[in-house]
Amino acid sequence: MPKFLKEIYGVGILFFYYMKYIIFFGWPLLRYGLEYKDNMIMNVLWIFCLFLFIKDMVYKFVLKKSYCEGGSCHTKR
Repeated sequence: MPKFLKEIYGVGILFFYYMKYIIFFGWPLLRYGLEYKDNMIMNVLWIFCLFLFIKDMVYKFVLKKSYCEGGSCHTKR
């Protein structure tokens, strides 16, 4: 059972790493711009993506932290 939970956790991390911006900006566009019907599951996912988006902005601009260690993200030429 713990291996299964680790796999679900890993899938969740990958899903929200790539999809959080698409869901965050796309769901309001679909709901209000293209008049999609209300969907509770997407609303919950949108709120979760909102929290992830706020966390990313706080890390980047307020705390000025990076997910990279030792400057590995920035290559000097």
